[in-house]
Amino acid sequence: YNVRMGDPETEAVLPRIESDFLDLLWAIGTENLKDYSLEISPDYATTVVMVSGGYPGSYQKGHPISLPDDAQNAIIFHAGTGRKETGELTNQGGRVIAVTGRGKDLDESLQNTFQTVNKISWKDQYFRKDIGQDILKLIN
Repeated sequence: YNVRMGDPETEAVLPRIESDFLDLLWAIGTENLKDYSLEISPDYATTVVMVSGGYPGSYQKGHPISLPDDAQNAIIFHAGTGRKETGELTNQGGRVIAVTGRGKDLDESLQNTFQTVNKISWKDQYFRKDIGQDILKLIN
């Protein structure tokens, strides 16, 4: 049984926590969770993981990554990234970047996520374009 939050679930859940996260951890660690009031944003959050081409099989590393200057309504989480001696950002793993967008509803959240994803690039990158589409079909 897996009781930990994984990747990319954590990237979609944690940004919605409006309460002080350190206070939450302290309440857990001191067994005072019953006295803690957790505030969660009503916003939606969606995460898309960008991977190196070939992942989960073999893939090439060291390709320069281009990031947007501004990721409005989204957070870029680095995972399999590194820097060359020159400081240039490169892919160094299979799961390279996770992008989490937020919005008032699922559609806006997905738009904000993919708006940022589409501004990130490196050679042989890959990401799923169908994230959230099954749910959108159900609710529309």
